[in-house]
Amino acid sequence: MNDMFDLSGTPEQRLTRRAAIAAGGMAAIAGVGLLALSGWFLTGAALAGIGGIAAVQAFNYLLPSAAIRGFAIVRTLGRYGERLLGHRAALHLLADLRPRLFARLAAAPPPALHGLAGGEIAGRLGGDVEALENLVIRQVSIGASLAGALAGLVATALAGLVPMAMLALGLLASTVVAAWFAPRWLAAAHAAHGEALLARRSAYAEYAGCGIEIAIYDLVPRIAAELDRVDVVLDAARQAIVRREAALQQLHGMLAVVTVGTVIATTSASVPIVALAALAAAATFEAWSGVTHALVQNPRADAARQRLTTIASLPERKHATATLRGDCLQFTVASASVMLPVGGRIRIAGPSGSGKSRLLGTLARLREDAPERIAIDGMDVTSLPFDAVRPLFALSAQDAPLIAGTVADNLRLARAGVTEPEMWEALQVACLDEVVRSMPEGLTTWLGVDGARLSGGQRKRLSLARALVARRPWLLLDEPSEGLDLATERRLAENLGAWLQETGTGLVMANHRPGLDRLCELELRLG
Repeated sequence: MNDMFDLSGTPEQRLTRRAAIAAGGMAAIAGVGLLALSGWFLTGAALAGIGGIAAVQAFNYLLPSAAIRGFAIVRTLGRYGERLLGHRAALHLLADLRPRLFARLAAAPPPALHGLAGGEIAGRLGGDVEALENLVIRQVSIGASLAGALAGLVATALAGLVPMAMLALGLLASTVVAAWFAPRWLAAAHAAHGEALLARRSAYAEYAGCGIEIAIYDLVPRIAAELDRVDVVLDAARQAIVRREAALQQLHGMLAVVTVGTVIATTSASVPIVALAALAAAATFEAWSGVTHALVQNPRADAARQRLTTIASLPERKHATATLRGDCLQFTVASASVMLPVGGRIRIAGPSGSGKSRLLGTLARLREDAPERIAIDGMDVTSLPFDAVRPLFALSAQDAPLIAGTVADNLRLARAGVTEPEMWEALQVACLDEVVRSMPEGLTTWLGVDGARLSGGQRKRLSLARALVARRPWLLLDEPSEGLDLATERRLAENLGAWLQETGTGLVMANHRPGLDRLCELELRLG
């Protein structure tokens, strides 16, 4: 987990970040030099004008004006380079962070993901990762601020060591104020804002998948009211952040005014040098705002990092140390025990809510809360790594989840390299081949999100075909004939029976309808 948020980056990214720091330093130094020299030049020119024609003629305005223009050009180019290179480094690093977090999600045991909703995961991989941009940008801004502060101290030293010391104390006070007040004033507000923003994004994502139900049951007013309540919390947190950041900026501005005044009051230099030192001090505070801004934004990044830690700290799946054969499944309910040899078929029966789907999910290691004892080759399934169990089972779940893609895309999920003849064979067994052939593009027909173009029964059959394509030793079916008419159910029973006989695949099936019962030789009743 410690390495998850390591944003040092690749050697190329580190080089880009150093170039951004160098460009930012050039811009900060040029900004201090521009303002300081402008103060000296304007004051000197005004005094020369007051002194008469001779003083005006003796005043050399060409070199200072050329230097001022030079500083302006360097500052513009430096700021452009800092923004371009700094954000490039940040975006590349954050682009690398998202795959690392997603890889942790993908590598976690499926039961560990039950507490994370899809919308919540999307929100964290989106907004929370973006909030960490401050961790990268501040490295650039702090480097540039240090260069600007050094230039400002050197310029102020021309008015004396005491004014330089006053500027250093002012910068230190500004830093201490930001470091002390920011976590105390902003941490809770940023945490509340992040949670509210995550809740809104999650709600939008979840409601987007229920568009049909929302329209049918006229839920728009109710959902709009619920989202309004979320927005009220979000706006309150946002306003609290704005008010407190404004207060910190006012403190920073007051310290800048006091420091500039102190610099002026503690020097006995000439008027042009005083003007140079005063404007140099003001420019130094502007450059130093990169440090204080980073400190102010730290609570936001810390809150985002804390939320992302939920993903980063997910346990990794245990890797299989040996290959399971899956020669025997054993189910123990109360005092009864059922042994199922390879190729055997069993029906899980029981009333609704008795735990049939839970048993299948536990057998596939997608969950681990089935009260029944389930063993594979004599070993308790909950003690086995997911990677050891996965090659044994092909599951067609009750909710039949599909991806937003084509028919072929959904079938290829089960096995890489599956051929079109194998796809058509699986579709024929699942009684879906005629439906797919009638589609405009056949296997390449786009189905939409979660198979939106298919009916409930068709989604079930496509999920079944995907399980058949996997060619695993055991087939797990949860309500496979749900949504089918009796004629299609009879044809599915015939096709599936012949396929099981031909392939020698074992079957564990949970169902209410009796149409597929004849496929199974044993029955395990729950509840």
